[in-house]
Amino acid sequence: MGPLGQILDMIPLFKGKAAPKELEGEERDLKKFEAMISSMTPDERHEASIINGSRRLRIARGSGTTVSDVNRLLKMHVQMADMMKKMGRGKGLL
Repeated sequence: MGPLGQILDMIPLFKGKAAPKELEGEERDLKKFEAMISSMTPDERHEASIINGSRRLRIARGSGTTVSDVNRLLKMHVQMADMMKKMGRGKGLL
């Protein structure tokens, strides 16, 4: 495992142990996400709500991924934004 494995190796709890199976595909996904974000225009990066079907197709073609991968990235973005709003209101994760 690459950089994620190195980061886990810095945490005393994981030092010298193999990375959890949940993280095996994460590094590959991060590279896909990076390619998709690089294929977006600055306006799309700033305001994801403007990304319609034709823009999703262009992003997918430009990054060498599928439209479903772009949809997954955008869904994760919405979930993260909602979580940050909740944390900002003092509700936290618990």
